[in-house]
Amino acid sequence: MKILVLGSGAREHAIILALRSEEAEHTILAAPGNAGIARDATVVELDANDPAAVTVFANEEHVDLVVIGPEAPLVAGVADALREHGIPVFGPGKAAAQLEGSKAFAKRIMDAAGVPTGRAVRATTRAEVEAALDDLGAPHVVKADGLAAGKGVIVTEDRAEALAHADSYLSSGSILVEEFLAGPEVSLFFLSDGDHVLPLSPAQDFKRLADGDTGPNTGGMGAYSPLPWLDGSFGSEQAFVDEVTATVAEPVIRQLDSEGTPFIGLLYAGLILTDAGVKVIEFNARFGDPETQVVLPRLLDPLSQLLLAAASGHLEDLPRPAFADTAAVTVVVASEGYPAAPITGRPLTGLDAAAAVDGVHLAHAATAESADGLVATGGRVLNVVAVGSTFSEARQRVYRAIDEIGLEGSQHRTDIAARVTED
Repeated sequence: MKILVLGSGAREHAIILALRSEEAEHTILAAPGNAGIARDATVVELDANDPAAVTVFANEEHVDLVVIGPEAPLVAGVADALREHGIPVFGPGKAAAQLEGSKAFAKRIMDAAGVPTGRAVRATTRAEVEAALDDLGAPHVVKADGLAAGKGVIVTEDRAEALAHADSYLSSGSILVEEFLAGPEVSLFFLSDGDHVLPLSPAQDFKRLADGDTGPNTGGMGAYSPLPWLDGSFGSEQAFVDEVTATVAEPVIRQLDSEGTPFIGLLYAGLILTDAGVKVIEFNARFGDPETQVVLPRLLDPLSQLLLAAASGHLEDLPRPAFADTAAVTVVVASEGYPAAPITGRPLTGLDAAAAVDGVHLAHAATAESADGLVATGGRVLNVVAVGSTFSEARQRVYRAIDEIGLEGSQHRTDIAARVTED
């Protein structure tokens, strides 16, 4: 197949690497890509957020499938334009993408579908925020209603800090004040063709910058998959996945379909395991980052067939995807100053040595070629991914590889997947 992947981060690089690993040889194009992606796909000059430009390009190049990685093209309606011209695309239309683009929309859909989630109050003024904070109590959870690149959420005991966070987003739209939910978090992906869903394997990510879940919220500093501790709570990972499929994914997909906004693409369910059961924290309308980097390396089925079946409305013809009985860990290498003010333009060294560690590969997030070699161009620069027969082995490999990488002032967490290490 000729496949166009839209996006420029480690998530898109992970998707491309999964496509590259298949027995079938695909022609893979990427826009806008990055330096790492350019080594595994043909990077093309194309505005990924421009529906007309993407559609013209896909038509002229006879693209068989378009895969939309990040949220911005979805909210811009790129998938709608492609579908209008009969081009298979993996990604929901603009209306269905509101599930991620608007937290208030997502809460309404969950309420209509009977999906378990926490209480939430939509606020458009500071007075409404103050009343909601007092009503729901601490810890305070305040979320920007629209897209915020993974940084629009704050959880704090400090009322003044919660108000300041709300103030920073009220000028551009509404915010949600939500009930605080306690418990371990799980990310679970579902492929959807608008009528049917197929679950992937659960993962857990780490949003805080520093070890011990301290420091500011980020787009994600690492992840691991599978989650062996689910066996203790649900008897098996399979039982957990079955429950979430039946109580969360299927009701949401049915509700969206009934409203004339079928969801075709990747439904990301951010879940929390509370004392009162599994509840939804949020939905995303695309593959999660960095969870994709640990889920796809364990996938045994050809990713291209799954994505094309979802885009073409034929998921019911496929069995549930299977996963290897291996452990996958990814750790993000970030620039100095991330997330507030990352310092960019610094050289990267040691990447070949890192990738040479057994079971390790690199997913580039923000890199570019320069006259002197690779440089970092953003906050989250690289995902170092390791697969092993055990989590101990995977962790040893990932941190051995990180030791090979040179980036002045870089930062990373040292405790990713530590809780599931066998020794």
